Amino acid sequence: MREQQTKLAQSFLCGLIGSGISRSSSSIIHETEAAALGLHLVYRIIDFAGLGLTQEDLPGMVGGARSLGFNGLNVTHPYKQAIMPLLDDISPEARAIGAVNTVVFRNGRSAGYNTDGTGFLASLRRALPDARMRQVVQIGAGGAGSATAYAMLDGGCGRILLYDIDHSRSERLAGRLAAHFGGDRAGVCRSLAAGMESADGLIQASPVGMAGHPGSAVAADLLRPSMWVADIVYFPLETELLKAARAVGCRTVSGEGMVVLQAAAAFHLFTGIEPDASRMLRNFAAVE
Repeated sequence: MREQQTKLAQSFLCGLIGSGISRSSSSIIHETEAAALGLHLVYRIIDFAGLGLTQEDLPGMVGGARSLGFNGLNVTHPYKQAIMPLLDDISPEARAIGAVNTVVFRNGRSAGYNTDGTGFLASLRRALPDARMRQVVQIGAGGAGSATAYAMLDGGCGRILLYDIDHSRSERLAGRLAAHFGGDRAGVCRSLAAGMESADGLIQASPVGMAGHPGSAVAADLLRPSMWVADIVYFPLETELLKAARAVGCRTVSGEGMVVLQAAAAFHLFTGIEPDASRMLRNFAAVE
């Protein structure tokens, strides 16, 4: 009986909510690592687009997951900010970022966290440990962009310039970052060409380049060989931007590291068990 209770205690139900995510690899990432640790974990992909749902259905989905006994949810585009008012508690870091990508259900309450930023920074440091970060341009100021920008400044980046097709969104994010890190650390880049002229690196943190949003957010002639380029998109791993950057001679970082390392942190939040991040990276590479 005690052995059976232990096995039941090591069973977990988790999922990912977002729109246009039917081809996400998140279930493979989590379930494969759980199996390696001797755990039983079921991870469901809940694609609002495929189910005919909209943001109006988000409260019902969160409440339903809690009622059905989910241990947690990952949250992706476009709900990382919209989900925040629906949660009981939000971690200080997620509140400062202004976005949640991980929700944990425990003791009848829901708590929101953000593992995107730390996952991105760890991925960048793994791939380019000597990357200069005096000034960096970032495209995208949504939920994922909020996390990567916060992590970059928290991790020692001197200044980040934000560019978004919605200028008001980049202005709001720059204001939050400046209030937290200091007025000279974050700014708005209204001209991408001008911002790129003196940037050490470029972070592509918008949906552009995803399978459902093809194309490149940056014209190839704005890239310089001395720059590094990091794209958070992981499906596909070989985005048009990364292809162009490598052709110019830039060092590049794909979205592979970020998606796995943020998942490793989320896995720990869901289960209370520390996963093997290196093994998760190897397994993801083998599948992809």
